[in-house]
Amino acid sequence: MKNGYKQYTMREKNKPSARQDNKEGERPEDGGFTAITPFDDKVCLQHCYTSKPYTAQHSLRKLEAEDLAAERRKQFVVEQVMIDQLSRIKTSSTLTENMLSNKLRFDARILCRNGRDACRELIGFFFTHDKSITIYEYRQFGKNRTNALPFIQKGIYLHKCGRRRGKPYEIEDFYPGADLTFLTAEHQSLSESLRQNPILIIRITVIDEEALNSLRAICKGNKWDLGNPWNDEENIRLALQEAMKEKLKKREVRTLTGLAKYFRQLDISGSGCLGKAEFKQALQMYHLDISEKIFESFWLILNENNQGRVDYRTFIRALVGEMNEYRKSFVRKAFMKLDPNKTGAVSMVDIRKFYCAKKHPQVLAGSSSEEEIKSAFLETLENACSNPQQVSYSEFEDYYEGLSIGIMSDEDFINILRNSWGI
Repeated sequence: MKNGYKQYTMREKNKPSARQDNKEGERPEDGGFTAITPFDDKVCLQHCYTSKPYTAQHSLRKLEAEDLAAERRKQFVVEQVMIDQLSRIKTSSTLTENMLSNKLRFDARILCRNGRDACRELIGFFFTHDKSITIYEYRQFGKNRTNALPFIQKGIYLHKCGRRRGKPYEIEDFYPGADLTFLTAEHQSLSESLRQNPILIIRITVIDEEALNSLRAICKGNKWDLGNPWNDEENIRLALQEAMKEKLKKREVRTLTGLAKYFRQLDISGSGCLGKAEFKQALQMYHLDISEKIFESFWLILNENNQGRVDYRTFIRALVGEMNEYRKSFVRKAFMKLDPNKTGAVSMVDIRKFYCAKKHPQVLAGSSSEEEIKSAFLETLENACSNPQQVSYSEFEDYYEGLSIGIMSDEDFINILRNSWGI
């Protein structure tokens, strides 16, 4: 999952600055914009969970069990896909089966704000013989009943966004972190919540590397030129993201959760999209000012359809970057433990019940109680939520998105989740 991602790096610590409390939305005086507040101190307590939560033997058994269950689910979907595709062909032959066997399997998720949809378990396939794609959803009904249902019907699809817009998908388009885009109007079986947006974005999270290498060797004669991946658009994004991370230093969670909450309040229509003036106002309010020239260049990249409005989660991801899919998989795993029925939201009562502070270093040292650590976490998480009584998936992800920025090691970040949620 780590391929293609730029790892977050730890910045040198600033000299201690005078602490001051600031009300939500207030802009500190000049020079005080990096001031560390008690809120930031409470968030930093989460950084302490870097030790492994289990013994080596326990960890090995747990990982083996999880890997085995995941592999069984994938094999179940593979078998269902083959059955479905062969049933559509009148004359089954060895040639047909061989054509269908030349496929690339990948795990995927839906990029959206709705937790019910964001946590759906998708497994997709790219068939090299005709460059078609199909995506299935693995469903668990109770303890013993499972099913694999088509989510995106098999067909040849074109890129709907980006520099390859209008071109068909090729083998080189499939890698962890790549986005597949589809028109929601072309897929009548999608839920109403997904059909509210014209474009459905599906993010590849894991890929069958062995199959990928084999298929690349087969397709090498038809390989198209990717060109220079570090184009001007990518350079603008990377430069802006580095500048933003510097501004966010030590206040990542407070700023990112506040920014997302502010955008949700502005989004009266519920479309998820806002205009240029609203984004400019938000950047100024949260001390993420950039020059007019840079903002205009950035806006042109995001507003490629010239509609004048951009999805605010897309805006945030492009502005500050995002944690890699390896980290995100553990955030989803933690939320799904809290929300096994996939309702998309979890009550604060359940958050308090499941959050574990027993292995926090300050608790082990006797300098803090479990209740003190738990209360500090709940206070910072509640601040990210529109409703203080519950947390949605997007709010949960926003919290850990901010926390991730200041943690260089993937394993340290994952140990925070494992210690806190027992996953």
